[in-house]
Amino acid sequence: MAARAVIAFAGFLLAATTIAAAPVFAQGKDQPPAQTDCADRTNAAGADCAKDGGTSGTGSVGGAAVFLPALGGPIISPTDLIATEPQRAIVGDFVPDEVLVTVDGDAATVQQIAASFGLEVRSERQSRLLGTTLARFGIPDGRPVGVVLAQLAADGRTRRREPNHVYSLQQAAGIVNYAFDRIALDAKAASGENVRVAVIDTGIDDTNPALSGVIADQFDAMPNVPVEKRDHGTSIDGLIAGVGALKGMAPGAKIYHARAFEGGKSTMDVILSALDWAAEQDVRIINMSFVGPKNDLLGIACRNARSLGIVLVAAAGNNGPKAPYGYPAAFVGVIAVTATDAKDGLMPQANRGAYVFISAPGVEMVAPSGAGSDVVTGTSFAAAIVSGAIANLIHVAPDRSADEIEKALADTARDLGPKGRDNDFGYGLLDTKAAEAVKKE
Repeated sequence: MAARAVIAFAGFLLAATTIAAAPVFAQGKDQPPAQTDCADRTNAAGADCAKDGGTSGTGSVGGAAVFLPALGGPIISPTDLIATEPQRAIVGDFVPDEVLVTVDGDAATVQQIAASFGLEVRSERQSRLLGTTLARFGIPDGRPVGVVLAQLAADGRTRRREPNHVYSLQQAAGIVNYAFDRIALDAKAASGENVRVAVIDTGIDDTNPALSGVIADQFDAMPNVPVEKRDHGTSIDGLIAGVGALKGMAPGAKIYHARAFEGGKSTMDVILSALDWAAEQDVRIINMSFVGPKNDLLGIACRNARSLGIVLVAAAGNNGPKAPYGYPAAFVGVIAVTATDAKDGLMPQANRGAYVFISAPGVEMVAPSGAGSDVVTGTSFAAAIVSGAIANLIHVAPDRSADEIEKALADTARDLGPKGRDNDFGYGLLDTKAAEAVKKE
């Protein structure tokens, strides 16, 4: 059986395992037909999508019109969103001999579907956030992924059918981090005591003094892949909740760390497993410092996590001003973070777009790394700063909802660039002190 590939973080690439003499991933070339996508921040408030204040509306998934429930509403399942799905164009990098399918049935049904379509069952499990059985099928005979997706669409036992997209980490190339000053967070008073934060990243070096007593639990979403890189995940955890000389934004926060990347890369299947585990830990925040193409399974998982009251924070991406939108950051209900420097200038490599929500320090910051420390740059690290700041907000007001936190961040951000929200800085630079002062509605 072929080994599975792995997903990549925003700006930092993890080594991928090989897949049966095929390249690690393929590049999608087809472009989908023009349509209004209400899952994107860009369209969510538009006339085609707006309903009840722009938080819900009708959109298009796989070419079919669907109703998108308001944020904070009931948990949804793939069958709530779509009944039929035409053949879909594939956009972005993906594992060339695998597809992900949600199945109306159990393990026996998964095996029957595999036999019917000449596929291999590489994994199957019950997904909490998807609310159904998730199967990862291998394609042993070289058929293109798009063809197999179209063939599976004819089987009523399958509900959603997606490529196994590839995602990347976002790292671009007594110490008190300059981030404290820039986001108006008092380093002496900063605390995320007992706030549970999940981090989906590389493995970590939990012997680093900055992580002493910080890690509440760990989960390995890719146990068959040896751990080689620990720097990125160690830096993210340390920036959020580090202690000692390399103090993080929210010391006292409890980190639930899911290893889902190696060599800077991971796959959708692995990331979904990590997200399910995180949701089961009763966390208040999930930090996702990685970027990849749009995948509807990831969108559903993020939407359902937000419906559970979890604040989702993601890196906007380090792929440059002309890069396409980065996911999961571009999904509605995910706080997309871009990176600024010590003078509040935008990181040149940062993605741009209407989905960018807020800015935070992420250029040339000192952070724990491996057994020591390093100077790090990237929207990955800006996302960690925002996750730590949010942990402070929750520590001060534990009953504040995810919607209220997001609104407070937007209303109090210090405007940068053109007046008002813009595609470079979003609402502007995070201001923790001002956000804390916002009265709960």
